[in-house]
Amino acid sequence: MKLQVTKRPWYREPWVWLLIALPLSAVIGGIITIAIAVSTSDGLVVDDYYKRGKAINRDLARDRAAAQHRLEAKLRLAQDERRITLRLTSGDYTPPDSLMLSLLHPTRKGMDQRLQLARTQAGDYAGVFEALAPGNWYVQLEADDWRLFGSFRTPADTSIVLVPLADDDS
Repeated sequence: MKLQVTKRPWYREPWVWLLIALPLSAVIGGIITIAIAVSTSDGLVVDDYYKRGKAINRDLARDRAAAQHRLEAKLRLAQDERRITLRLTSGDYTPPDSLMLSLLHPTRKGMDQRLQLARTQAGDYAGVFEALAPGNWYVQLEADDWRLFGSFRTPADTSIVLVPLADDDS
């Protein structure tokens, strides 16, 4: 008695499809990765890093100027009203009529906000901001020759103290 073996075509064999599926899934994953890399930008990478590096020395002089003036700012956030009030204290500095405040997201540059705070009759500064996403934020307050820094977490923090960046932090 002869055993008769019927040959099936290759495309009916499950092992062939398993051997094809593994490399095919790697190729599809690679194509998806390339598509994501091309369609989104990396906001953390600066295009002109050399010029940015040269500007750091000028920025450090602004930090030292804030420390010499003994500047400190107390910032109060009213999230529900989207209003910011700021009180600037100094040892020997005459405050300007307006200040520039930057609310900086640590990883998403598109979420950053830059606000001009106007001086009120009480001597404080006030401004309005757009809604902030929950999470960590950095704050930078600046005038012509100085700047102050701070950080906070929304929605938990409503009061932030901004101080000059110390030399050992930079």
